[in-house]
Amino acid sequence: MTRSIPVGPDENGRLIARFEGAVTKGVTPRAVALFREIVCDYYSRRRRPFAWRRTRDPYRILVSEIMLQQTQTGRVKEKYEEFITAFPDFNALAEAPLQKVLAVWQGMGYNRRAVALKELARAVVDRFGGKLPPSPEELMTLPGIGRYTASALAAFAFNKPSVLIETNIRTVFIHFFFHDRSGITDKEILPLVEKTLDRRHPRDWYNALMDYGVMLKTLHPNPGRKSAHYKKQSPFMGSNRQLRGALLKALVAAPGLSEQKLLRLISAPPEKIKAALVELREEGFIKKRGRTFLVS
Repeated sequence: MTRSIPVGPDENGRLIARFEGAVTKGVTPRAVALFREIVCDYYSRRRRPFAWRRTRDPYRILVSEIMLQQTQTGRVKEKYEEFITAFPDFNALAEAPLQKVLAVWQGMGYNRRAVALKELARAVVDRFGGKLPPSPEELMTLPGIGRYTASALAAFAFNKPSVLIETNIRTVFIHFFFHDRSGITDKEILPLVEKTLDRRHPRDWYNALMDYGVMLKTLHPNPGRKSAHYKKQSPFMGSNRQLRGALLKALVAAPGLSEQKLLRLISAPPEKIKAALVELREEGFIKKRGRTFLVS
């Protein structure tokens, strides 16, 4: 199934050679055991120390999961503690003004996540008494939580053996089981994720997989391209996303700005600024009072 797996200086070549020999007979218990040993050996030596890994508080783990969507860990690491200090639990976040939430969120990008996180906190308070439910099925009834986030929360917040896949986990499985192919689908990978899952320690296992995937990306040129789901991220500079973020940042810093003032403050074509203001109003980020705009 897999031969001559590329080995870098941060990988255990001896264990990988043994795994290559075992996996020729299929994904047997022996191959699974060696695969886990390779990943866990690396994790024991090179694990990344993040604050959200040191807590078992479901709220704090939820905040980290939402922050880590489409944002690099370095930026999340800087913002996470500030956000938790400002909003230490579901009740605090649910009751906070949106303007304050967006002000603390500044620098993270994708501001929709901040709005969704606040709405989610309100739903948890109203429906579950401020306590995050542990089952993926209940989690998926909450606003903004899809299959992946529900499975990740079950694993990381409650140590439940749920099956999940994201970019770094995908990278690891492609590297070990499909390294000589391209166009690999998640449908092909998910049965292997389930078969190799450490059901006693899913939290640690998924953290180990993610760290191994991060390491692989530093050793091998863009392994994610082999996935059928790979999409190159569009440039941020000059994008509508950058413009919307600039408008929100201006209104968080100085509520009550007029359209003319925003046109002078923001370096972008007037028609694009006006269109972005309409979008932000329609999506509930901002409201208009008289001639001025405010964060909702």
